[in-house]
Amino acid sequence: MLTVSSNSPVSIEECCAEYLLYIKSVRGLSENTVKGYGEDFKHLMQILTPQKPLKDLTLEDLRGCVGSLSRRKYGTVSINRFIAAVRGLFAYCKKFGYIKSNVSLELKTLKAPKHLPRFMTATEVDALCIEPEKEPLLWQSRDRALFEMLYSSGCRVGELANLKFGDFSPDFKTAVVTGKGKKDRRVYFEKDAVSSLLAYLAERKSRFPEREKNGGNPVEEVFLNQKGTPLSEHGIWYIVSRYSGVEGTNRHVSPHAFRHTFATAMLAAGADIRAVQEMLGHSSISTTQRYTHVTTERLKEVYKQAFPHSGKQD
Repeated sequence: MLTVSSNSPVSIEECCAEYLLYIKSVRGLSENTVKGYGEDFKHLMQILTPQKPLKDLTLEDLRGCVGSLSRRKYGTVSINRFIAAVRGLFAYCKKFGYIKSNVSLELKTLKAPKHLPRFMTATEVDALCIEPEKEPLLWQSRDRALFEMLYSSGCRVGELANLKFGDFSPDFKTAVVTGKGKKDRRVYFEKDAVSSLLAYLAERKSRFPEREKNGGNPVEEVFLNQKGTPLSEHGIWYIVSRYSGVEGTNRHVSPHAFRHTFATAMLAAGADIRAVQEMLGHSSISTTQRYTHVTTERLKEVYKQAFPHSGKQD
């Protein structure tokens, strides 16, 4: 017979709160992931009664939650994330003996439409990288360095925002970043990225001399905003949005497009998919394989445009 101590979580609300603490402090999931799961659990408690014991939930209850989200016009990705959050919650509670059985295992995910990652062509990424020098919208040297380093390394936005001086090799050609699940990996920067970074660091030193006394770097984060404090992920999104918007290249992209472009370019050039997986910090090879589909579709498009019997008129 299942025994639960008086201090053990029982209600949906209590179980959700403990699980969120677990994935943040023990599993080390990112702040955004924990926040997303929290939003999913809010839906669970809005649809059901927060004080209801989790052990009393049935498969029909969970299916009713999914149906409610669907009626509210939630997309497939959002609903599947909700299902993943609920499955994680139930697996946790089963592991620690809070429930006898895991009814969430029979909850079916929705078939998601396949969306190929959005990437830039070589011409487009080159144009965006030099845009800060053509259109001085914000901080030219910093923004050029940001773009070159995003493209050169395939870093996630958060990884670049959190990059510190101590993470670099002495020549700035490599750095160790902390990715999802607090996993460290080494990333690489080619000569244009290093050159742009050094130009930015020289200007950073002249802009904020009080922060650079005696050759030190009191602000350890490499990228600063114009007030001299660490640049946030939101700040990087804003910078990319400005330069890729109507004031710049007029082809709006997100910072993640640099990562997609890096992966696509590496695979198109013949890089081993396992090596690309390592450089991107993907835990699963299937995530990296999405980019092989991108290169295949790109090749099809090139073939249709170039082959003389493609139906194009002379």
